[in-house]
Amino acid sequence: MANPKIPGISEDEQDLLYEKLNEYNKGRASYKEDGTYLVVFPRPEHPVYSLWIYSPLPERQSLFYICDLSTDIHQTLRMASTLCFYSTRPMHLTEYNAKHMQSKGDDIVSFGKYHGHFLHEVLRIDPAYLTWIAFKFQPRIPKQERFVQIAKVYHSVHVDIERRKMYQKPVVSRFLGKEGDKVENLKLSVVHVRIEDNPYKTEVRNGMPCFYVRQVLRLKDAAGNLVTFRINARTVSHESCRLPAMEHSYQPGEAVDVASARIARTYTVGNVKYTRLSHVKLQ
Repeated sequence: MANPKIPGISEDEQDLLYEKLNEYNKGRASYKEDGTYLVVFPRPEHPVYSLWIYSPLPERQSLFYICDLSTDIHQTLRMASTLCFYSTRPMHLTEYNAKHMQSKGDDIVSFGKYHGHFLHEVLRIDPAYLTWIAFKFQPRIPKQERFVQIAKVYHSVHVDIERRKMYQKPVVSRFLGKEGDKVENLKLSVVHVRIEDNPYKTEVRNGMPCFYVRQVLRLKDAAGNLVTFRINARTVSHESCRLPAMEHSYQPGEAVDVASARIARTYTVGNVKYTRLSHVKLQ
């Protein structure tokens, strides 16, 4: 693949970035066999770099959107390379191609609780459901066969991202109590934030889609114990998985003080223990 000119930086910076990208791609599979991740340049109507995937698996259109990254090329490549580091697929920079990168509707869910959502949204908010589509859903018409193929592409993205956990340092944590216990005065720090729609509250009013989104927070206390809970938006959003402007957007590293809460559930993922809270009252 030819290296396109990167907007907004000098030739020396560009040469250095492509040198680092070539180093990143050493030893990875051929894009003709396994596909490739694509970092797509901003465009006037979309001023953010975005991550896409090319896959040779589906017939016809084989370029699929994954997520937005950053407005800065250096930060963008750090984010993309971190996300996909343990994948066998290479990564390339490219310009947006309206003919091949616009959705034809083949990647929209036409059934179930995520009816009307794109598969890249399901990847972000419920990857287990995406896996079910890829390997359990039975197509009834040819269009659904292609839909399942695309779901398998997104599932492979999820597998690539999850590979990071195999190489990360194990987290030591304990439960904060038993289910039903009340906890008070927790000093927490946000580790990760995921925004998802509440599928049971999504509706159409006067022809306008209305989404009630929620922020799913993963946090830790000073001892490294992991906690999760949801913050529901109080106002409606007219875009899926988009937090309304009036709502507070939590960020990794942000301090959160919990005055009181109930332990709704305790569970273990791998060897990591999590405490899920409900009835959360913030200070």
